[in-house]
Order: sequence, then C-alpha cells, then structure tokens
Amino acid sequence: MDEFAPRLSFFFVSRTTLLEEVAKFRAARRIWADVMKNTFGATNPKSMMLRFHTQTAGVQLTAQQPEVNLVRVAVQGLAAVLGGTQSLHTNSYDEAIALPTVKAATLALRTQQVLAYETDITATVDPFAGSYAVEALTDDVEQAARELMEQVEKRGGAVAAIEQGYQKSEIENSAYAVMKGIEDGSRTVVGVNRFRAAQEEIYEPLRVDPAIEADQSARLATLRADRDNTEVTRHLDAVKAAAQGTDNVLYPLKEALRARATVGEVCHALRAVWGIYHPADAF
Repeated sequence: MDEFAPRLSFFFVSRTTLLEEVAKFRAARRIWADVMKNTFGATNPKSMMLRFHTQTAGVQLTAQQPEVNLVRVAVQGLAAVLGGTQSLHTNSYDEAIALPTVKAATLALRTQQVLAYETDITATVDPFAGSYAVEALTDDVEQAARELMEQVEKRGGAVAAIEQGYQKSEIENSAYAVMKGIEDGSRTVVGVNRFRAAQEEIYEPLRVDPAIEADQSARLATLRADRDNTEVTRHLDAVKAAAQGTDNVLYPLKEALRARATVGEVCHALRAVWGIYHPADAF
C-alpha cells in the first residue's frame, strides 16, 4: 500500500456554497486518512495525505448574464483555496455558451492570480480551523459521506453499485431536486429565476475555424502513413489480450502509444473486449 498510495490524487469540484465546500474538502481529508490507516493499514504519512485538484463548477454557470459567472467562479475558486486544494482550474465565464474566448480564458487566469497574489488566503494552511460553522459542517458532511459509502458497501462495492445504477440514481435525484428548486423559486439563481435583465446583451461566442479540423485530419493521415502499422497492430492485440485476462493493461497500452497508436485506436481495442457501458435506468 505504501509503495503506491503516496502517488494517488483526486479531482474535486468547487461550488458557490463557500462554507460547505470548505467543509467538504476538510471532510474528504479526514475520511481518506482514516480509511488509508485503519482499513488498508498504511503507515507512511504520505499515504494518508489527500492530494486533490479542484475545478470550479461549470454546472453552475449560466448563459443568462454570463459576466455574472466571473463572480461565481471567483467565489468557487476562493472556496477551493480555503479548503486546501493543491491545484486549481477556474472556468471561463462564457463556458455555458461555447468554448471560451481568449478574453474569457484570460480573465479566468487573472481570477486565480488575484487570489494568489492580491489576497492573504494562501498564507495559512487551514484558515477556517476552529470556526464553529465550518467545524460543524465538516462533521455533517463527513457523516453524510460515510452513510453513502455504507450504502455502496451494502450493494457489494463500487462496481456492483454502478451495475445496479445506484450512483447514477443518486446523481439524477440530486439534479432533479436542484432543478425543481430553481423552477419553484426556492433556490435562487441570479439572472435565471430572479434579478433577470430586461434585455440580454448580445454575446459573440468563439467561432472555431473549420480549417483546424481539416488540418488535424491531414496530420492524422500523415501519422498513420509514416508509422509502422504492423507494430501498432501487434501492440493493440496485446492490449486486447491483457483486457481479456487479469494482466495490467497499462503496460501494453503504454507500448501501443509509444508505437504511435492513437487514443481512439486504443479505446477501440478495449471496447472490442469490454464493450460499451450502458448505465442502468434507475430514476
């Protein structure tokens, strides 16, 4: 366990509920340390450290009054930093509409830079430590998370729960509750169900040059013409063989990529063995 656990890391989202998000990240660290030490017997302190990247919640961005998303992203990024993230991605304000424009992407970067260089929030490891509100929320989030973990275990573990549609059902129920709250007005979304603009400003989304697609297609054709396709096929067959048994698929997969197989070709090789996942309808 201690040979590979120190290399593990996670990917979290940060929403606009600042205090709850900070509590979520703190609860995650508690749970990870406990599980690694008491369930898996880790002894290396680095195995018990929860390392995570955070991305701000694109799902909370709105197409209406898109510049308001700058405020949302700033709050979400602030919550992530206060919660102890090691890495941060801030979404662009126009991502609810299209791919980010250069201006929008630059402003997303500037948001991180303001947090890093114009505030003092990075000077303390855990700024909310001792806060009654955050400590209580941390306890609540940890308890709720452990209850969900118990439900997964009762269903036979993560894979069995996925096959039963449990996680998908929980996500759908949560999404339904959020949307219902927006539609009945019990949950406010600025610019959507309250504080609407009398007239929306015209927004010009990013337009991708069609020539980029043609250029990429030509580059792919050149790659396939120049590489040793016999070697590629041999490595893709090795990927399939590993997928059919119990061998670690990462080793043949790495060799296939080294032989210049494309990501799509590797995925097709795995699909040929494992098929395509079709989630169960549980909603």
